[in-house]
Amino acid sequence: MTPQATDLYDELTCRNRGFLPPETQGRLRAATVLVAGCGSTGGAAVEPLVRLGVQDFVLADNGTYELNNLNRQSAAQADVGAYKAEVCARHVAEVNPHARTRVDTDGIRPGTVRGMVAACDVVIDGVDVTEAAGWRAKYALHEAAAELGRPVISGYDMAGTQYVRFYDYRRTSAPFDGAVTREQVEAGATWRLLRQAVPLRVVPVEMLESARRAVASGDGSVSQLVYTSMLFGALASRMVVDVLDGRPVRRHTVVDVHRAVRPPASALRARLRKPWVAALALRDLAVLERGPGRRR
Repeated sequence: MTPQATDLYDELTCRNRGFLPPETQGRLRAATVLVAGCGSTGGAAVEPLVRLGVQDFVLADNGTYELNNLNRQSAAQADVGAYKAEVCARHVAEVNPHARTRVDTDGIRPGTVRGMVAACDVVIDGVDVTEAAGWRAKYALHEAAAELGRPVISGYDMAGTQYVRFYDYRRTSAPFDGAVTREQVEAGATWRLLRQAVPLRVVPVEMLESARRAVASGDGSVSQLVYTSMLFGALASRMVVDVLDGRPVRRHTVVDVHRAVRPPASALRARLRKPWVAALALRDLAVLERGPGRRR
């Protein structure tokens, strides 16, 4: 690193001092982070990480920005139609022009994912899970990480709740800790896969109601909110610090913005409503998974 780059880095990160020891800052400086999926989840982690001091990124996403992404993703009107990974790389350079980014606009593919994972220290998993193709890419990512022993931080935006699942593949070798198999992914039932990857106990009632509406209308889109997406950036960036420092990280982290700001009476009503809504949602999803020809 040139003296100019060193001076810039030291000034950029000087306000971290006192909260991040020099040894931790050095690990962030030396680390390479793979962000797989640069949309509302993975994209939310990029700026916090570069501001903390990460200088090497692999950014993989084959998607481009659409106008309906702007309610929650770090993009502007001028970015509509541009590759998400390329826009995220630009944001990195705008904060730290000496940072290094490798951009792959083909996204996560079986033929290249192993090389991406091998080149990094930590994986941020923001791969979309609303379509079967996304689940195949997500499984390939976790399979490579499990084989190579790279920790993975996965995020799920659900109404006002951010659920972060940490997979420490330095200690376990089964993708998704065995909760999801290749055969299940190939079967293509996205709702069932989500139920296996995300415990029902962490799903807020609003998300269950949204799922029911989506099933009833045949609409495969999933609603997401900006403050929930931003939470992933905050949580994942701190987890990266702890992973690099070798400290324990929770397997399950749940932050519910709606619950945090509701008065007690409203929070109680939501908790009481959830079992009933969950039962209806599971019934509707079971009918959907059986298919039109098997409904009873």
